Amino acid sequence: VQFVESGGGLVQPGGSLRLSCAASGFTLDYYAIGWFRQPPGKEREGVSCINSRDGSTYYVDFVKGRFTISRDNAKNTVYLQMNSLKPEDTANYYCAASRSCQDAQSDFGSWGQGTQVSVSS
Repeated sequence: VQFVESGGGLVQPGGSLRLSCAASGFTLDYYAIGWFRQPPGKEREGVSCINSRDGSTYYVDFVKGRFTISRDNAKNTVYLQMNSLKPEDTANYYCAASRSCQDAQSDFGSWGQGTQVSVSS
């Protein structure tokens, strides 16, 4: 039971990437799915989350207006569309599941290996 993240890569500032988070071994329908990131040498931080029941979404301030989270339950996958990327967005991006987006990061589980996003000219 875990996630597989993909879609990362090297992109220039101002560019876009779409990350995918595919679930293996369980159905996403009943879980809140969060995207997190860990910049080099820093702690892991929350980026965005989408609830299961009403599809409500949450974003940390520094990605609001640039990132969009969505889910396709039929494909058992959650996406993170990232536009207007900045060098400070460089990080390893992970997804994980919990009961609610209001849960603490420590309550999220089934972490994948992450996908690396590098923003540089």
